[in-house]
Formats: sequence, C-alpha cells, structure tokens
Amino acid sequence: MSTPASEALDRHATPWLFAAALATTAPHAIHQPVWLTSLSAVLLGWAVWLWWKDERLPGRWIIVLLVAGGCAGILAEFRSLFGRDAGVAMLVMFMCMKLLELRSRRDAMVIVTLGYFLLLTHYFYSQSIPTGVWLLAAMWLVTATLVRLHGGPASATRDTLRYAGMLCLQAIPFMLVLYLLFPRISGPLWGLPTDAHAGKTGLSDTMSPGSIAQLAQSGEIAFRVRFEGSQPPKQKLYWRGPVMEQFDGTTWRRYEGRHPAAKLETLSPPIRYETTLEPHNQPWLLALDAPTALPDDAILTGSLTTISRKPINERQRFRLAASLDYRFNPSEEPPVLRRNLALPDDSNPRTRALAAQWRAGNAPEAVIAKALALFAADFTYTLRPPLLGRNGVDEFLFQSKRGFCEHYAAAFVTLMRAAGIPARVVGGYQGGEYNPLDQYLVVRQSDAHAWAEVWLDGKGWVRVDPTAAVSPDRIETGIADALGAGEPLPVFIQMRADWVRTLRYRWEAINNAWNQQVLGYDPDRQREVLARLGLVDTDWRSLAIALGSACGLLVAGLMAWALYQRPERDPVVRLWHKALRHLARRKVDCAPWETPHALLQRVRAEQPDLAEPFQRVVDAYLAARYGNTDNPLQPLRDAIAQLPR
Repeated sequence: MSTPASEALDRHATPWLFAAALATTAPHAIHQPVWLTSLSAVLLGWAVWLWWKDERLPGRWIIVLLVAGGCAGILAEFRSLFGRDAGVAMLVMFMCMKLLELRSRRDAMVIVTLGYFLLLTHYFYSQSIPTGVWLLAAMWLVTATLVRLHGGPASATRDTLRYAGMLCLQAIPFMLVLYLLFPRISGPLWGLPTDAHAGKTGLSDTMSPGSIAQLAQSGEIAFRVRFEGSQPPKQKLYWRGPVMEQFDGTTWRRYEGRHPAAKLETLSPPIRYETTLEPHNQPWLLALDAPTALPDDAILTGSLTTISRKPINERQRFRLAASLDYRFNPSEEPPVLRRNLALPDDSNPRTRALAAQWRAGNAPEAVIAKALALFAADFTYTLRPPLLGRNGVDEFLFQSKRGFCEHYAAAFVTLMRAAGIPARVVGGYQGGEYNPLDQYLVVRQSDAHAWAEVWLDGKGWVRVDPTAAVSPDRIETGIADALGAGEPLPVFIQMRADWVRTLRYRWEAINNAWNQQVLGYDPDRQREVLARLGLVDTDWRSLAIALGSACGLLVAGLMAWALYQRPERDPVVRLWHKALRHLARRKVDCAPWETPHALLQRVRAEQPDLAEPFQRVVDAYLAARYGNTDNPLQPLRDAIAQLPR
C-alpha cells in the first residue's frame, strides 16, 4: 500500500529521528538488562543500515514476531509487563522497533511523541543535575526533530536547532509558573506503586559480621543535617537507628515485640536541627541521641529510636531537637533486662569464661573498663577482617583480633551479657563531614556505625562505644583517618588533597541546593513561597485561579511580542493583494507564482469586462513597485478603486 505524497517522509529527516531515539533511550542502558540493551542496539543499527542502503523495510510479520519475542523476554525478566522497570523496558523496545517501520510522517510523529514520553521515564531512576542537563539537551533535539519534520530545509541544521531552541526558551516562563503554582502533592512525583523504590538500601535492621563494613565502603550520602546555632563536637554525634537485642550466635536482630514507654530525662539544653534524609526503605529517621522534639508523623519507641509511620522511600526533611546529655530508663522492666542478658546456649565458651572471671568481685563499671582495655591492647580496626566461624566472638577476641565496628560492638555486648550486665547493640551513623560552603553536615554510608548500650542500676542505659577504645580517630575525626592505606574506602574519601576536597564541597553544595530548592519543593515549601508572595491559606481552587491567570498573562505577552516582531508588509504589495481579492470575488483564481502580466492575459480571456480596469491596476502596480516616482501609492489606490464591484 503506497503512502500519499502529502504523508511521505523526507529521507533527509530520518537521521533526526535516529538521533532522537538514541538520545532518549541510551541512558536507560544503565538500568536495563544486558540482553535488552543489546537488542535495542541491534534494532537501531539495523534501521540505520536499511536507511543508509535505501533497502526495503521489514514486513509486518517480522515486526509482529519481534514484538512478541521482546514482550516474552521482558515478561521472563521482570515477571510482569507492568511496573517501573518492565514498563520502561517496553517503551525502549517499542521505540527501537518503530524505527523499522518508518514509512510516513505519521510514523515519525509516533517516534517524536514516544521520545517526549521517554524523557520523563529517566526521572524514575535519577533526579540529579546531570540527568536534568541531559534531558534538556535531549528535549531540544526531539523538538528540533519535530521542527524538521514540518518543513525545515534539509541543509539548514543550524537554523532548525536555533528555531527549536527558541521554542524551548519560550516555554521556560510557563515551566516556572507551573512549577511554582501547580498544586504540590505529598509523595514521590516520579514513583510507581510497586517497584518505584526497589534497590535503594541503607542501614539494615539486622547486623552480622561484615554487614556494616560492606555498607561503609559506599560514599553515597545517607542524610544531611543543618544545625540551628553551633555544631556539636563530632564525637558527640551519634545518629540512632535500630536497636538490636536478639542474638542467635551470628546475627543480631531487633526485638519485634512491644517495648515499655521510654523514660527520658534531659541533662542539657536541646539542640535544634533539620535533617534531609535520603530514601532507605526503612522507618527510622536516624535522629541524634537523644530526641526531645519529633516531627508530627514520627514516633519515639521504647528503645529510643525515632521512627516514621511508614518507610522512608523518598527524600524528606524533618525538624528535630536532641539533648546530648541525658538519662534513659534508670528503672527498667524485668522482661527487658532478661531479654538483654540472653545468649545462645553452648556458644563462645572462651568469651563466657573470660566474662565470668571479670565478674567475680568486680562492679559493672570495672567489667566495662576491663573490656575496653582489652580492645585497646592489640586489636586492629579494619574493613577487611577474616571470616569467622560458628563461635565468631571467640575467634575474634582470641585469634584474629581484626574487625570493624560491628565486631567490636557484638563482642562487647556478648562479654557484658556473659558477665551479667544487660547490654544491646545499637546501629546507626556516627559523625559526619561539615561542608563550609552551604553549612550542612554530610553523613555518608561510610559513616555507618554500631555501638553498645549497657544498663546500669540508677543510671539507666549508657552508651559505650568499644570502637573508640580501638581507634579513637574513628570517633573524633572520621573513618578516613582511622583506617590505613589500602582499605576499600571510596576513592574521593581517601583523596585528602585540599583542591579535591574543595571541588567535592562545591559539587555537593550545588547538589544540596538542587535537592532542597527544586526537588524538595513540597506542599510545605510551596505554602512558604506563596505566603511571601501574599497568597496566604491557599487551596487548590485559588492555586488554579492563580495558575490560569499567570498562564493567560504569559500567552498575552508572547502574542504581543510576536506581533511586535512581525515584519511590516510592503504597502505596495498590500495594495496588490487587495486587487487580487477583487478578482477572487469575480471568480478569478490567482496563483501565487503568476506574474502580473500573465494574470492580466488570463483576465482578458476569462473576464473581458475586467481587462481594461485591471490593466490600469497592473500598470500602476509595476510603476509603484519598480518605477521611480514621488508618490507611487496614490495612482495604485485610484486604479484599485475603479475596479468593478
């Protein structure tokens, strides 16, 4: 079936479609399975080869088989054809397959429309500044492709890009108005219900040897903090996560039952701060010990952990307060104490024997001091400890003597329980790095930490950090100073040069501003901005009115600007077109390419009674257009006025 001439696709416009398809699908290669990326590359290369050789496009049945095979592969890979990853994979595959049936402008418009939609899907995976810059460039290219499809000359690539750039620039005011006034919704804008946050991990609710060491090898930012006033010393910054009380000999876990309400007595003025927490799919807010003021939708558990009512699966800001000196549960419930004395039967006999020796005739404080002195003697702090067996604590204390914070916390708590002192493991983060450019404290995954809590009669739960006995630098200055050369820390953390640190500070400050001001423009921030503009207590109706009014004013402004920029028509040409309208009313069609004399000859043949008056119009027009007279318009006006009505 042939394509009508009006719908035929210009061969020279096809490379623009290839470029648009590549720009909108290539970044997804990072997230898609290898086989799908390879299939998309083969399909795109095949389409380019067919265009280059001017070969016939594949038949419909071949396309149907490709679609069926691709859908079957996606179903086998993702176990679904719906959801974020499967849906994006389908779009990428369809984009590349559509290039194999480019026969008309309608097919080309499908590719352009699909390209615009694919641009949005990149925000499912990243909302960073580089992603935004790439998508702006890709949108410019897709818009240029649309311009080229609608009549841009094949040789005017620069003009096509310039025109598309002007269209994008004209859209910026509308973008800003929509960004500021469109009603914000709570929740992730670019998420899907089932798998929008799959793969985002952070501090787990379990701890086993090596778990935190593996997390500490990541340089990703866990959260940012801005204090109201001066920043506390780094050694006092313990960001509390899950409290783990149950131990099976290898893994520490949270107690899932109900804790008694926390009895907290503050001994120092509260410190107020705002934290911007990255998504980690867990409920804890990683508040500073010990929390005294919480967000509205947060809860303080009986183990002093601040949790949200639902998992944190999007970047969120919280305002909190904490007292760094406190007394927590000086009188504890017996079931809690019994739970924090339990140890697996027949495990770690040498550790139990050592603890029993310490316990004889010593107060709990003395036992704690002996344990810390043991760690400070000849133990090594490292991210590369050896593997441990069934009696892991025994092997760690008496053989390897090499470990990370989870090894020291677990061994210390085991020693304390064996000595009859209630103790438990606390997971979280410790310290952080202050960025002087934006005054935020940056806490990374590499700051993940585990410490211990012991219960002392009359004092309650007291923090004890055995890692500080082994490596004081870890607590006072950070993990980079505590570990030796060759440890698997992120490269940018190991590089200590001032210029590297300055560049990192600048880039992270820019990213933080992007997150806070752009991505963090939530309903609360929108209300703050609108209140500064005089719009107080806005609801969706008032926002809709403001949005419509602002867009209307922008449209009126652009129309006025376009009319102002419109070139002035030659008055002689304007009068000539007035004469042509006279002829049109007398049923004389005037082709745009027809010269005045040719048109005059046709008027003589079709409308003889018009020949003489139109002869005067033609003479006056040619004299006004090409002659050298002082007043060229008046004779032409008079001649047109004498045309029969």
